[in-house]
Amino acid sequence: MNQYKKVFFGITAFLLFPLVVFAATARTLQDVLRNIGDVITVATPIVVTLGLLGFFWGLAMYIFSSGVEEKRKKGVSTMIWGIVALFVMFSVFGIINLFQNSLGVSTGTIQAPRIGN
Repeated sequence: MNQYKKVFFGITAFLLFPLVVFAATARTLQDVLRNIGDVITVATPIVVTLGLLGFFWGLAMYIFSSGVEEKRKKGVSTMIWGIVALFVMFSVFGIINLFQNSLGVSTGTIQAPRIGN
C-alpha cells in the first residue's frame, strides 16, 4: 500500500507542477484563475478515463475469474465503484452547467472584480 501512495503523490506532483510554474509568472488574480482552469481542463479527461478504465478493469476481473468467487466479488465491487465515480463526475458537470445556465454565467474569460479605478 505504501508503494501506491508514492505513485499517487508522484503523479499528483507531476500534474500540479505546471500550476506551480505558471503561478510564478502570474501577475494578477485573473492569471492565477486561468492557470488553475487550464490544469482542471487537462485533468478532467484523465480522471474520467481512469473511472472508465476502473469499470472495465472490474469487468475483466469478473469475466476472467469465473471459478474463483472472491475475485468475482472483487470484480463486481470494482465495477460498482467505477460506475459511482463516473456518475459523480458527470453529475457535477451537469450541476455546474445547470447553475451556469440558470445564473447566466458564460464560460468565457474570467473577469476578476476591481476595487477602485
